[in-house]
Amino acid sequence: MDVSPEFPADALDAALAPGGVRSVFQPIVELDTGRVVAYEALARGPKGPLERPDLLFAAARTAGRLAELDEICRAAAFRGAVEQGLLAPLTVFVNVEPEILDSAPLDDLLAIAEGAPKDLRIVIEITERALAARPAELLRTVERVRSLGWGVAVDDVGADSMSLAFLPLLAPDVVKLDLRLVQERPGPAVAEIMNAVNAHAERTGAVILAEGIETAEHLATARALGATLGQGWLFGRPGAGAAPGLPTGQLELPGAAAAAPIDASPFACLPASGTLRRSRKSLLIELSKQLEREAMRLGETCVVAATFQEARHFTPSTIQRYRDLVDRTGFVCALGEDLPVEPLRGVRGATLHPSDPVRGEWDVVVLSPHFSAALLARDLGDDGPDLDRSFEYALTYDRDTVVRAAHALLTRVAPRSGGVLPEAPARPQPRSSATAPLPQIGVDADALLRSAMAATTSGVTIADMRLPDQPLVYVNEAFEQLAGLPRGEVLGRNCRFLQSADTDQAAVARIRAAIDRGEGCRETVLNLRGPDREPWWNEIHLSPVLGADGTVAQYIGVQHDVTARVEAERALLQERDRNRACLTRIQELAYTDPLTGLPNRRRLEEQVETAIWNARSGSDTLALLFLDLDGFKGVNDGLGHAAGDELLQTVARTLRGRLRRGDLLARLGGDEFLVALTGLAPETAAAEARRVADELTTAVGAPLDVGGREVAIGASVGIGVYPGDGEEFAALLHSADVDMYARKTASRMALQRR
Repeated sequence: MDVSPEFPADALDAALAPGGVRSVFQPIVELDTGRVVAYEALARGPKGPLERPDLLFAAARTAGRLAELDEICRAAAFRGAVEQGLLAPLTVFVNVEPEILDSAPLDDLLAIAEGAPKDLRIVIEITERALAARPAELLRTVERVRSLGWGVAVDDVGADSMSLAFLPLLAPDVVKLDLRLVQERPGPAVAEIMNAVNAHAERTGAVILAEGIETAEHLATARALGATLGQGWLFGRPGAGAAPGLPTGQLELPGAAAAAPIDASPFACLPASGTLRRSRKSLLIELSKQLEREAMRLGETCVVAATFQEARHFTPSTIQRYRDLVDRTGFVCALGEDLPVEPLRGVRGATLHPSDPVRGEWDVVVLSPHFSAALLARDLGDDGPDLDRSFEYALTYDRDTVVRAAHALLTRVAPRSGGVLPEAPARPQPRSSATAPLPQIGVDADALLRSAMAATTSGVTIADMRLPDQPLVYVNEAFEQLAGLPRGEVLGRNCRFLQSADTDQAAVARIRAAIDRGEGCRETVLNLRGPDREPWWNEIHLSPVLGADGTVAQYIGVQHDVTARVEAERALLQERDRNRACLTRIQELAYTDPLTGLPNRRRLEEQVETAIWNARSGSDTLALLFLDLDGFKGVNDGLGHAAGDELLQTVARTLRGRLRRGDLLARLGGDEFLVALTGLAPETAAAEARRVADELTTAVGAPLDVGGREVAIGASVGIGVYPGDGEEFAALLHSADVDMYARKTASRMALQRR
């Protein structure tokens, strides 16, 4: 049952024959200088029906020859670059088709690298479609590419939030922005992408490349997005070789830090100089939940990776929390002994070897473009009640350590269902209930069977796998109605005639793969009905039937029109997305002071409680400062509420500018602010807190510009230090409040005595 696009049978063979695929090269230029620094190699098939790359790859994909085509395209790119003299200082960008990562990953690279000229500089492009489906294979491929001294680019960044989530793990040398960012109007999604990409570039030195630049307006947008390289028709269309008349330059790539070894566990990624703490399981549970809450706040650009030691620890309450993580974050995986490769729908797993050290760890890793944290713990093997078991652990926010820990877990993740799982047989025996040979049916039985097929409302087809092109040899009346064609126009044809240009090629590829393995499958695909080619959604169940020699002789297809269900599901998903956006905004408002943009008391309380957990088992401490403005009411009454609001905003900016990056600042309400100083040494914490309080008092007491007028106010600041002044947030807040009022009263009395 060939489900590939309808092309002459020999078209794909001709394309895959020596010389059938050629490369054309599109220039990549420096936006500031106009110099060409690289070319992207783009595949073209032979003249004819498969010349277009999308058609060529679709045909190869559904014919099961995608890996073969991908290797041929790379070889053509390298060969063409050498023949056209696209050598140093120029760089050549070469694409990798993500679906081949299951079987390669890129076994031909070493041979190509050894045979290539030393001055052939290569960047391998990986599209974001590979990120969530095959993270382990993708990370191994990136390591192999880097071991050859080549660069790595991630293509189509911004087409999906997943690409932003994986940027820290891949650490690409080049980030290629999806062309819609350049060609469409900016909005919140573009701002999110710009923030994440530019943060990655600033942190790693990665180069930002904007695709689809066709006009001067596109060029201006690309510059505004932070791109330093550009590609598009404004600079030149793909050609056989170098673009004439353009100056050349050299592309400088940052290179990437070494990733964790493939067999490393997250706990082993901790630096040797780090301090390990010891705790019972009960504390680790709360720390894990806090990290999960952080992940849900971060949203779709966040990767969550966790270990559970044993399947029994993946409890019903855990399942509920991880359902929420799947709904709110970009990628979630959970690994542990006897946990399946999909512990929960949307949660990715792995097949762990019995000796894998991950089985003895408790790890929770949260990674996004702007946040990184990991709880990395190792079981000490205590006996006794489960909640009293001891672990040595570290709670780290060091980005390099978190990235290595996430890398260690994701290199263990099995491919998405439908891919080849680790250690799975290449062609398992058919497991369908319909694997027995067809019985010999007499005349009466045959008539009865046909009556039954005519009576069913499900479309039923039989395709003969032994005939050329695997045609349909039987269809019932219900299928005629589904297809909108009489059986005379259906029999003898391959079922591909039902397909649309919009049919999901990934679903078609899964069908082809199941047929190749002789297995049954179920997929929902977009089909076309009748001469008018009306689209409809077809849920098809395929089951193999074995012949007398034990090989697959026919495939039976049972088909249902599920258009109403699919459209309803899509409507529900759209509604869910709207509700999710609403919920995110509500949560932001719940945690943020709308006037100053600072966190509110509720948010600060959560952050301080986390800091207190750290202090209980660590060697540092924290202090809480309560700041109350003096003279604010006079400004508010004299100049108006608008001026009062502007003054509070100015004070917020002043306070933020005087604090360390890790210090916490919130508005309590009215003219009151809270500051949390973390990571203080216990012996000097009180003195350090008072020093900071005095600095903040001086800063707020300086003349401030409000609406073009200079105003002068003051501040009283009280402090509470953990644990002497309190062991919980409420107690620390009360101590700081009492201290603040005592200082305010003393200051007022001193003024009266003057």
